[in-house]
Amino acid sequence: MGPVLAGVLQLLALIGALALAYIPLGSYMAKVYSSDKHWRVEKWIYKGIGADPDTEMRWTAYLRGVLAFSAVGVLFLYLLQRAQGVLPGSLGFASIDPDQAFNTAVSFVTNTNWQSYYGEQAMGHVVQTAWLAVQNFVSAAVGIAVAVALVRGFARSRTGELGNFWADLVRGVVRILVPGAFVAALVLVACGALQNFSGIHEVGQFMGGSQQWNGGAVASQEAIKELGTNGGGYFNANSAHPFENPTPFTNLFEIFLILVIPFALTRTFGIMVGSVKQGYAILATMASIWVGFVALMMWTEFAHHGPAFDLAGGAYEGKEVRFGVGASSIFATSTTLTSTGAVDSFHSSFTGLGGGITMLGMMLGEIAPGGTGSGLYGMLIMAVIAVFIAGLMVGRTPEYLGKKIGAREIKLAACYILVTPALVLVFTAIAMALPTPGHSMTNSGAHGFSEILYAYTSASNNNGSAFAGLNADTLWFNSTLGLCMLFGRFLPMVFVLALAGSLAEQKPVPETAGTLRTEKPLFTGLLVGAILIITGLTYFPALALGPLAEGLAS
Repeated sequence: MGPVLAGVLQLLALIGALALAYIPLGSYMAKVYSSDKHWRVEKWIYKGIGADPDTEMRWTAYLRGVLAFSAVGVLFLYLLQRAQGVLPGSLGFASIDPDQAFNTAVSFVTNTNWQSYYGEQAMGHVVQTAWLAVQNFVSAAVGIAVAVALVRGFARSRTGELGNFWADLVRGVVRILVPGAFVAALVLVACGALQNFSGIHEVGQFMGGSQQWNGGAVASQEAIKELGTNGGGYFNANSAHPFENPTPFTNLFEIFLILVIPFALTRTFGIMVGSVKQGYAILATMASIWVGFVALMMWTEFAHHGPAFDLAGGAYEGKEVRFGVGASSIFATSTTLTSTGAVDSFHSSFTGLGGGITMLGMMLGEIAPGGTGSGLYGMLIMAVIAVFIAGLMVGRTPEYLGKKIGAREIKLAACYILVTPALVLVFTAIAMALPTPGHSMTNSGAHGFSEILYAYTSASNNNGSAFAGLNADTLWFNSTLGLCMLFGRFLPMVFVLALAGSLAEQKPVPETAGTLRTEKPLFTGLLVGAILIITGLTYFPALALGPLAEGLAS
């Protein structure tokens, strides 16, 4: 079997598995967030945190809950890292420096999981399992909660109430993420992933010296890092490490975990707004972009540019031979079109155009299918923009799901789509203009510029993957990337929840003969076009200086 055929067959198997999970998981999540009953364990949690899960919240109160919970998470994780040197189970590792502790705390709370450190050489068992893994659960649940609040904004009328943040948060963790991660961890352990709390072991001689590895609760963290689209690896090599990702099957299984909740949330959306067809339209948009990007990535990586590529069967540099070019292309595309950031290969070693595709996937806003929750609310914001554009073309007031898109709504949507490009381009420009940040680049020219551009794109879009080759463990990058992660996560949430509150206060608009049918293929095409055009106009100059220049020169 040739490598191209193997890659295509893996893609078809993945699509089949996602299709099988789509209806049951999407319907189950709709039931979770529509139920008025609480499980006993949930009642214990509410009592412990002093929350009343039955109290409805307006968007401002919902936002305060999101920000307060996240602020406590950042503070606690920062202090835990600073105290690591005196904690039991630290494996002898020292406390984390202030700038790196700030960067890591922000990274995991914002669902970014950017890592400027070697996991197996810096973090002990307590930090890894007592809070990094915990944040993988709760940060993902926060994203789903905000998405559900926006969906309620479309579904409700004549009220500003969007549900209860604490109930949405707890249900997301208890009813969705914990059971899903538990099953996924069992599968990974059965397939050879590591799961223990052992210390550091010498495993043999390596180039004249001993080689050391430490154990850890790897499989359990790997499961939630993919299911919650987090991405932070227990080891520096991330999902390219055999302890995290032992076989080609686990590689495909991890891609499935990355995609299954974001895709299934479109059905949750359709059920909650009372029209499954609307969910299918959003699904079709996400799937079209994802399949297109995977096909384009495979083409760029399998394309032969000389005898070495011909003999290898594709661009094998930086890729695991266990997985091959096809599986690595699927993984790279999926992880950058979501907010995952996990890698089973090094994106810096992809072809010039291939590296550009990974960047473009993040620049789209990670909405195809995006992160857990963030992908859905990002796509719905783009749907609002597309409806507004359609309204301008036909000369009527734009409407979406029975709600008018007026001046307030379109301003909030516009602010949402402007936040991350501003962070990416401004901080990239500053880093290239100053002398010190440039010292962290391994490469010069177009590829060196791509390293900087990728880092700020990844941080601002809460992805977390790295281009490799950039030394990000400096005061400048730890600080500025931390700020990008904070602003890139929470400023968009402000606009999303404000939009949800505005929509929930409206009375429904009756459908007429002139109403744009947003469940039809025509709207799907319009939405895909709007996403690509807006992104292209925003980022094309920067891409032309980096990956496009490198790709055209090769």
